[in-house]
Amino acid sequence: MNPIRVMVNGLPGNMAATVAGHVDNDSRFDLIPFSLTGADIPFSEYKLGNVLIQLIHPDNRDAAMEDIVKKYPGVILVDYTHPSAVNANAFFYARHNMPFVMGTTGGNRKSLEDTVASSATTAVIAPNMAKQIVGLQAMLEYGAANFPDLYKGYSLKVRESHQNGKADTSGTAKAIISYFNRMGIPFTEKDICKERNPDVQQKAWGIPEAYIGGHGWHTYTLTSEDQTVTFEFTHNVNGRDVYALGTLDAVVYLHEKISQGVHGKVYSMIDVLQGI
Repeated sequence: MNPIRVMVNGLPGNMAATVAGHVDNDSRFDLIPFSLTGADIPFSEYKLGNVLIQLIHPDNRDAAMEDIVKKYPGVILVDYTHPSAVNANAFFYARHNMPFVMGTTGGNRKSLEDTVASSATTAVIAPNMAKQIVGLQAMLEYGAANFPDLYKGYSLKVRESHQNGKADTSGTAKAIISYFNRMGIPFTEKDICKERNPDVQQKAWGIPEAYIGGHGWHTYTLTSEDQTVTFEFTHNVNGRDVYALGTLDAVVYLHEKISQGVHGKVYSMIDVLQGI
């Protein structure tokens, strides 16, 4: 089988660089040497190991993408750009009929899915690409669907910590609180306790210094009305590799769906888990 051609957008961002490095070191894939980048990036090339990647700025991405589609047919795009670019990027990919894996959080998620559904392209869209965390989400979603009001009367406290370069609230936290909402706990995004201060993260949270620049720590604490019962769910991730590996699985899954002739369909990481 020929390697799957992959273009990772968002370089020189940390998550994009991590994913691109895994793609380049995996024989299942062929990393093409181009990446969409932001208007604020002052250079036009990025060195990833032995690969020199050309960075494509917004003002010339239409022409560049037309050339890429011709030169690298069948390429799958991976998006780890910026939350502010999510919807515009999805529209751009759909306009060029480019299948994509959207790992970037933020944006209008309903509009994001609608863009794909009304197009000729196909995508995997998920706020979290770590398979094990997605598995936890699937369990909680099952509980929400089958045990509504299970935690009625309980209070919820959500703490999440990410590197201070993360611009938005954790998409995973927002997804998980939606399950607890359905299980009877009123809670909104504004109630999430977010931490982005490196000094607090290291001293108060105990996050290892080596991972202050790249981590995702989450704790969800549920307490009964009379304070006699407590449940706590925690998932702490140091580094970015677990997300990158899940992204590669999403690329393989999407490639299989494209091979089956699927168009205008959005898949989640739960779909990926069930299909691998």
